[in-house]
Amino acid sequence: MATTARPRRIIQAGGNLFELAARLYGDATLANIIAQANGLSDPFPEGAVTLVIPAPDASRSGGMPAP
Repeated sequence: MATTARPRRIIQAGGNLFELAARLYGDATLANIIAQANGLSDPFPEGAVTLVIPAPDASRSGGMPAP
């Protein structure tokens, strides 16, 4: 029986999803896939939040590479 790995979960205390997407995916504009996976509409979550981190999707590109 094959098992599927669960997406990583990260504790995000402060900060924002743009910084997180830039760090994880190398593209800050992919913050929307983290937001969608977590049912968030605000890219600036308050307090400590446990986030589901979807696997990177090579077909999606926002065109804004990390510094």
